[in-house]
Amino acid sequence: MGLLEGKTLLVTGVLMESSIAFHVARLAQDEGAKVILSSFGRQLRITSAVAKRLPQEAPVVELDVTNDDDLQALADRVGEHAEHLDGVLHSIGFAPQGALGGRFLQTSWDDVAIAVQVSAFSLKSLAVAALPRMRPGGAIVGLTFDATVAWPVYDWMGVAKAAFESTARYLAKDLGPQGIRVNLVAAGPIRTTAAKSIPGFDEFEKIWNERAPLGWDVHDPEPAARGCVALLSDWFPASTATIVHVDGGVHAMGQ
Repeated sequence: MGLLEGKTLLVTGVLMESSIAFHVARLAQDEGAKVILSSFGRQLRITSAVAKRLPQEAPVVELDVTNDDDLQALADRVGEHAEHLDGVLHSIGFAPQGALGGRFLQTSWDDVAIAVQVSAFSLKSLAVAALPRMRPGGAIVGLTFDATVAWPVYDWMGVAKAAFESTARYLAKDLGPQGIRVNLVAAGPIRTTAAKSIPGFDEFEKIWNERAPLGWDVHDPEPAARGCVALLSDWFPASTATIVHVDGGVHAMGQ
């Protein structure tokens, strides 16, 4: 029996086969789960095309996490494909170019507000929207990039990730009484579509090549995806408000 046999998951953020979210969806299906994807706008057609490359084609529901109408409709849209949800993967993040690339002191509040809403507040928005379909014992898992330190060029996205990690802890506190776990995977850098939009991303590669005791392959999203699948399973029944590092060990190394 697979690790996720009989479970239904909502997976956000599937845009390319190189994404961590795509590999979470693929591995989840391999482990017996039914998977529903979400997307919106111009990206909806891309996600629908990529969904056909999974082991079993997954349905796609429309969801813009900054749109109240979409959030309020999510439970009904999921209900067209499944009675309940056992897990949700949050793989959503965005910051305008003005909030990245070494312009920390020059970034406007408007750019910061977008980064925080899309990359941090959306975790709460998604959790609340999915809650009517969530069963006790379910799990919400998000993807982060270690926000305990300041990284080159990451700038206000790093601040948004710090808010994201704090949001996860508060969600864990409030959803725990309903039997829902909230955990994060702090992945090392992966050459995804989102990563390519970060000016100076190659600086992360240099850091990981020098400091990861286990080594790190920026072209391999599967280790991080496996961490997410494990947290979505029943094998962490008493773990919540925690961050699992899947980064080759860099988070624990000194300069």
